[in-house]
Amino acid sequence: MRNASISRRTAETDVSVSIDLDGTGKAAITTGVGFLDHMLELFARHGLFDVEIKCEGDLHVDQHHTTEDIGIALGQAVAKALGDKRGIARYADIHMPMDETLSRLAIDISGRPFLVFRTSFRVEKIGQFDTELVREFFQAFAMNAGITLHVETLYGDNAHHIAESLFKGLARALRKAVAIDPREEGRVPSTKGSL
Repeated sequence: MRNASISRRTAETDVSVSIDLDGTGKAAITTGVGFLDHMLELFARHGLFDVEIKCEGDLHVDQHHTTEDIGIALGQAVAKALGDKRGIARYADIHMPMDETLSRLAIDISGRPFLVFRTSFRVEKIGQFDTELVREFFQAFAMNAGITLHVETLYGDNAHHIAESLFKGLARALRKAVAIDPREEGRVPSTKGSL
């Protein structure tokens, strides 16, 4: 069973996350931020991960702490669910279209967290959501999941489409990277013997 739960409480947020990497795409997301709920539901559905997220955050300040802390907790839950990473494919990439937008994401479940984020938005907000928080989420997720993650929007105009292509792309690439490769026969996919 590749599942995990994480609870994280600070003066700014109270977050609980659970994930089943071998789920069916069920999502129960309550963050208090409608656009983020939508993106995380897409992540669950397209990754075929069963995800539950509850967050009570200091939304009277802004949405930054909520978004970042969910990224932290979700990343930690993925890392915990993967355990010693035996038998996983480890690497994956995908091109994700969304109408006029095309984004490319590549993942290495390496244990060496790193983010390259080459995406920009022409507007500061999608509804009430600050577009700069998309990068904050990806940064928090990659660092806490222990993955190398390259994210690039090759082209696109609509900010909602760009964000959606990134979250769907993350889901699909992660789904492929965490998949069990029967040819690995339960080995850790590294010449070092550990990740």
